Amino acid sequence: MLTMKAISALLCGALLGGCAGAANEQPAAERSFRIVGYVTAAAVLDVIDFSRLTHVNYAFLLPKKSGELKTFGSPTQLRRVVEIAHAASAKVLISVGGWGWDDEFEELAAAEDRRARFVSAVVDFVAEYQLDGADIDWEYPDAGASSDHFVALMRELRAALPAGSLLTTAVVSDATHADGIDPVIFEIVDFVNVMAYDGGPANHSPLSLAEQALASWDAKGLRKEQRVLGVPFYARPGYASYRKLFESDPATADGDRILYFSEEQNYNGPATLRAKVALAKQEASGVMIWELSQDALGNDSLLKVIWEASQ
Repeated sequence: MLTMKAISALLCGALLGGCAGAANEQPAAERSFRIVGYVTAAAVLDVIDFSRLTHVNYAFLLPKKSGELKTFGSPTQLRRVVEIAHAASAKVLISVGGWGWDDEFEELAAAEDRRARFVSAVVDFVAEYQLDGADIDWEYPDAGASSDHFVALMRELRAALPAGSLLTTAVVSDATHADGIDPVIFEIVDFVNVMAYDGGPANHSPLSLAEQALASWDAKGLRKEQRVLGVPFYARPGYASYRKLFESDPATADGDRILYFSEEQNYNGPATLRAKVALAKQEASGVMIWELSQDALGNDSLLKVIWEASQ
């Protein structure tokens, strides 16, 4: 007699050509190689294969200088992300901050009462949306007092989050330009997303930048098990998504540079991403993607390339 699970599998194959998780031999939560994907309000969730992710960072929840949080703009979508990702055994974190919010972090982290207000608000948010943790994207703390306040903030947040919760952060590609990141942070967080992109309009995110980035954070004391290599799904200098480039010209998949509206764009094509996954297997614990709404669809997906290369 066929079990319900077997019947479900047959129906998936017959009706859908394979369900989202059917090709995934191992649940995301059990895979040792991390595939972390940022999701924003721009994402069309139905075209993302969450079974190829181990972690989802939903961006962004924005802080105020007072330690309070700005009104969150996409609660319905976040709840759906949690539902879909958890069904695929992927963990979901809320990303707080992001580029351009350093002033808010500087102010809120500098005083004990504002830190306490922020920590309480983030913990409440994690509980309300049934999240697996928080990703703090204070990308550029300065050396000195700012660095100390960052450590205090992360320690207090770690202590307040429920046992088993994840706490992560995102850092710049070159650790020699990150004096504000005290290595004590590495003792507090589960892993660190290294943003190895935006190297410049004509040198956006080559393999050499990834190699240099991981080596610099290794020298700063970040263990391999905590290093996650960031990769872009967008081009410089125009910031066009890989999806738009590919839709404009399928030859996008053949390299890392292409003309788009008469301007050369620099991005990561499939071959470079395979090389970066191979590098991450040796020198890190996974890859992080900014961001999933920029991916091409179906068999042309860069997430598919990364997942297959990680097996």
